[in-house]
Amino acid sequence: MSFLDASTGQIVANAAESERAAFIKRTYLHLGGAIAAYAVVVSLFIQTGIANAFMGVLAGTSWLWFVVLAAYMGISMLADKWAHSGVSRERQYMGLGLYIVAFGFLSTIPITRALMMDNGVLLHAALITAALVGGLTFTAFSTKINFSFMGRFITIGMFVALGIILAGMLFGFTLGLWFMGAMILLAAASVLYSTSNIIHEYHTEQHVAASLSLFSSVGLLFWYVLQFLMAFTSGD
Repeated sequence: MSFLDASTGQIVANAAESERAAFIKRTYLHLGGAIAAYAVVVSLFIQTGIANAFMGVLAGTSWLWFVVLAAYMGISMLADKWAHSGVSRERQYMGLGLYIVAFGFLSTIPITRALMMDNGVLLHAALITAALVGGLTFTAFSTKINFSFMGRFITIGMFVALGIILAGMLFGFTLGLWFMGAMILLAAASVLYSTSNIIHEYHTEQHVAASLSLFSSVGLLFWYVLQFLMAFTSGD
């Protein structure tokens, strides 16, 4: 087991150019690996029938969504805590892996629905997400602005969105395209925020935590782009 100090490495913004470049490379390699692992996990859940069984259990039982969302939020916080752990590198990878599995399990629902509708919707969502992430990444790296100030606004926005989602479950109203569009903007802001933190806020040895932050932001963006396209295609 490789033990670490809580503050291993130095702040990326203060590191030498070679160390910054190495950190960024490791972070995006881990992000690519996380996305590949996510695709495998989702495929396994769908092909083994777990996704359909999960959808069947949730059908017509709104209260179960409260349990699922609460469990997902708890697992996400635990995964993030492990990924930022100064105890060991193994604990950091456990956090990243735990989040990939949890998000993969949850996102089998919209992905399965998209596959039932039209395979093209899923592909278009992936391409649009990739294009948006590419543009936001270019913005963060080219302007070199520290967007860490956006963190509090994103947090507030997430709580507001969660409240709207829970209200929809309680009172039975459907979240329309306006909500999906607003969440795409919020998720895009989260990607920009996470990318900026990679340049300015992380320590040079926190590439696992940085990749988890990026993956969760990209995953959120993909989720709502997919939801928007499905709602738009079905005419909701």
